[in-house]
Amino acid sequence: MILGYKVLYLGVIYRAMLTKKKLTYFKKLLNERFEELLSEANKTVSGMTAHKENLPDPSDRASLESDRNFTLRIRDRERKLIGKIREALDRIENGSYGICEECGEDISAERLKARPVTTLCIDCKKRQEIEEKVKGL
Repeated sequence: MILGYKVLYLGVIYRAMLTKKKLTYFKKLLNERFEELLSEANKTVSGMTAHKENLPDPSDRASLESDRNFTLRIRDRERKLIGKIREALDRIENGSYGICEECGEDISAERLKARPVTTLCIDCKKRQEIEEKVKGL
């Protein structure tokens, strides 16, 4: 892969599906989502450290603890998404963004709009999901 171009085994070079304009769009989209997730994480940390509540009622304490656990599970999922966003931004920089890691085909712009961090085209993702279902994962 050379800056948005694929090199075939015969040395033939052709332009990848994503134009510079589309790559700029996805880079902006990913950066905005990245900043949004970091902002939410910071709010959660400051919110949890600011509330040093001493609730005498066990039901209130249990409810607060349940809410905190739920929030932490969401933030953990977002932490994983932040990692995927960083990887997607790296792929944009190295020219491999929008190319399926499994089959090497272009990932459609529609799929990238729906899931900008994806690394698989829709066909390979379907195949992966079927295999996971068969294996019971």
